[in-house]
Amino acid sequence: MTSVDTTTRHARVEGAEPRRGTAPWQWLSLAAICVLSGVLYCWGIGGSWGNSYYSAAVKSMSQSFENFFFGSFDPAGVVTVDKPPMALWLQVLSVKVFGFSQFAVLFPQVLAGVAAVFLLHRTVRRWAGEHAALLAALVMALTPITVVINRDNNPDTLLVLLVVAAAYAMTRASESRTATGWLALAAFLVGCGFLTKMLQAWMVLPAFVAAYLVGSRAGWGRRLLDLGVAAVVVLVSSFWWVAATALWPSPKPYIGGSTDGSAWDLVFGYNGFGRIFGGDRNPGRNAGTDGGFQPPSGGPGGGGGGFAGSSGVLRLFNDQLAGQISWLLPLCALVLVAMLVFGVRHWRGGRPLDRGQAAGWVLWGGWLVVIGLMFSFARGIMHPYYTTMLAPAVGAVAGAGVVRFWRWYREPRGKAWLLLPVGVAITVAWAMAVVARELSWHAWAGYAAVGLGVLALVVLLIGRRGKAALARTGLVLGLAAALAVPTAWSALGAVSGQSRMGGANPMAGPEMSIRQGNVMQFPGAVPPNGQGQDGAQQPQDSAERGSAEEGPVLFMDGRGGESLTEEERKMLDHVRANAGDLEVPLAVEGGSMAASSYIINSDLRVVGMGGFSSSDEAPSVAQLAEWKRSGQLGYVQLGGISGSGGMRRHDDLGDRDGLGDRDGLGGGDAQPGGDGSQPPAGAQPPGGMSGRGGQVSQERDEWVKQNCTLVNPASWGGAADTSLQLYSCK
Repeated sequence: MTSVDTTTRHARVEGAEPRRGTAPWQWLSLAAICVLSGVLYCWGIGGSWGNSYYSAAVKSMSQSFENFFFGSFDPAGVVTVDKPPMALWLQVLSVKVFGFSQFAVLFPQVLAGVAAVFLLHRTVRRWAGEHAALLAALVMALTPITVVINRDNNPDTLLVLLVVAAAYAMTRASESRTATGWLALAAFLVGCGFLTKMLQAWMVLPAFVAAYLVGSRAGWGRRLLDLGVAAVVVLVSSFWWVAATALWPSPKPYIGGSTDGSAWDLVFGYNGFGRIFGGDRNPGRNAGTDGGFQPPSGGPGGGGGGFAGSSGVLRLFNDQLAGQISWLLPLCALVLVAMLVFGVRHWRGGRPLDRGQAAGWVLWGGWLVVIGLMFSFARGIMHPYYTTMLAPAVGAVAGAGVVRFWRWYREPRGKAWLLLPVGVAITVAWAMAVVARELSWHAWAGYAAVGLGVLALVVLLIGRRGKAALARTGLVLGLAAALAVPTAWSALGAVSGQSRMGGANPMAGPEMSIRQGNVMQFPGAVPPNGQGQDGAQQPQDSAERGSAEEGPVLFMDGRGGESLTEEERKMLDHVRANAGDLEVPLAVEGGSMAASSYIINSDLRVVGMGGFSSSDEAPSVAQLAEWKRSGQLGYVQLGGISGSGGMRRHDDLGDRDGLGDRDGLGGGDAQPGGDGSQPPAGAQPPGGMSGRGGQVSQERDEWVKQNCTLVNPASWGGAADTSLQLYSCK
């Protein structure tokens, strides 16, 4: 062991620190970080329903066990949400304790977010020591996209907690000679992640397997046996719910988002490989030629509008994503390159491998690289908030890297000391570059980062040969400079609240980036009046506006579920008075965008026909006919400008709400909704449908018009020119 260098010995001593107990200052520092994250995640959450699609489902799921188990969107149990229900199960339990309210729906997200920060600290501490762990926890707590998604009820918050917990188990497995139990626990937690957001949870598996193979001290036979056990556990824990839904006797809820009503189709289709490779049911930025969807162009890396911009190596640095997650990515790249060079030189020098240290770098570096590449090149629907899954790896790599750079900075010989000031410089430079894209929005944060960064570099250069206290001051200033802008964006995201960002697609940052991340565009026609967002005149030159084939711009406004219009309330009162006891008193065409507000703001059994986007065959025309024959169907609403819509259409029709959003890779596409408007001829909206839900929706509309009677709006208090069409099917 005498051949092990001082750096490795120091890392081992620091890595062994948790086994000797924790100093009071360390516990206080961790507690402060957890309290800070809790405040950011919890501030004002009682004023929003978050993603109304999921909030409506939580209310429906709380009404019966079958609804709870399947994740039913509507109280009648007709169709489920388009994800597995594990994240919603926790929200239902909260509702059972606190009652159905905005706070009760969102509070589990706060707890899960804080727990993830705490677990990341405990995981990194075992590998890289206390200082690295505190930095990792702080970075994750202050990541802007993590702050805004943890204030929302999309499933990503629970997914991150589960995979961080799995990383803790993997770290323990790498330390142990009898690792089977820890590996099985890690596999089980990844399986729970699968039941939260399907295949996105499996994206950590390559890094986990590689880390175990590098870190384990067991023989190869034992390693392969352990991985075999873990593979069985991850398959069983991932697919038991999928199998249960298939074996459940009919009648049962239709699995939303699938083409045949089964969870198997959802796993491997829309929510699976379609997210990676795109296609007509998963149109991403580059899908204009085969998927019928083309967001506006422009922005770094070829990106432009369309949620996350175009796929490519620079996607994480474009206008939509840079301010969400990229702040420390240049630093992380520098750290990984430096550690790779260090590792090669270490190996070529014939020195023994510290498996624990190597496994940690493989785990967190592999996590960052693999998932970063997947998000960068995914051709399907990609939302900015997916990138919160990178936050734990960014925190771990940056935290451990800064500690290592500090150690090299304090060494008297060599040039590795330059890495610390270089890391500060490139981090601050990139932060200012992002801020400069919209200087009218809190540019003071960028200027503060630059000021602190310059001061940090001066002090670090002077303190290189000076007193240790001066050098430490330079380090603190450098950390403050690196975190200044993401901290400001996180705080502003928490204070601004979800109503500005939209619970369906939460984003941090200036209005410019939020708008670009909430825009989609259908091909087929240019708006006749040439107007775009907020009615502003748009350039007609193709180089500025894009192809002449581009269609109306659709902007997600995030008002979903907040309230019902006065006219909708009058209509609902009429239905309640005349069909309240029927099995299906009201069915609403337009899917969740049209039905969410009714479900959230009333106790009537409302069915959102067609699932999220109205394209699911649930209910079918045959089911509608059976409901009518058996006297179970009261009324059907067609048309309308629903208050639950999450999108506005900017064209010659004016601003109309009729589009919403659901979460992606598990969720997040926008669809035409309940205002009765149609996209341009030949357009193919996301979800593989045309018009308002495609042929399935059109067939339901035709059946209703042929078999039910249009109710005079005057009889329920509607205006003569109302767009709400209420049909009596009694």
